[in-house]
Amino acid sequence: MKARQAEVSRQTRETDIKVKLRLDGCGNCRITTGMPFMDHMLELLGRHALVDLQIIAKGDLAVDYHHTVEDIGLVLGQALNTALGTRKGIVRYGGMLLPMDESLARVALDLGGRPFLVMRMACRKRKILEFDLRLIEEFLRAFVTEGRLNLHVEQLYGDEAHHAYEAVFKGIGRALRQAVALDQREKGVPSSKGTI
Repeated sequence: MKARQAEVSRQTRETDIKVKLRLDGCGNCRITTGMPFMDHMLELLGRHALVDLQIIAKGDLAVDYHHTVEDIGLVLGQALNTALGTRKGIVRYGGMLLPMDESLARVALDLGGRPFLVMRMACRKRKILEFDLRLIEEFLRAFVTEGRLNLHVEQLYGDEAHHAYEAVFKGIGRALRQAVALDQREKGVPSSKGTI
């Protein structure tokens, strides 16, 4: 079987992003974004998705984190879409109810080709150190658009911001792990239309 992997780069006047993704990996991650909180969240996603993931990002962080966070989402989504190919034989759907101490996150995703994001966070805190937590939604919106997936994220309760977002990223990783898995009984594309 052809390896399900991709290497994607994006270079602009604001950012320089390189992503290597191997879907049938074992959770080996090397993430360098210049934003320690983002590094940690992306490592959690890769580890729990059991994908091998390398992200090297350089951006105009002295101006704002926004460009870099959004562009990482774009490039990671492109890598996922490329690695999935025609999406033949995949499970397609994934879901997870994931606890992290006092926080609970519910994640559902569909690799059916139609981008959409719903994100609801019970935790209302705005920052972890200097990182603006509202940027996570920008990252996920870019990721689902380029990755061609439908993602619903709901952090149901829990006020500790680190735990809330850790539950979200681990939940996305676990749901993605289910959805990209190959289904031995699925001989074609998992859609009644015959294509994704």
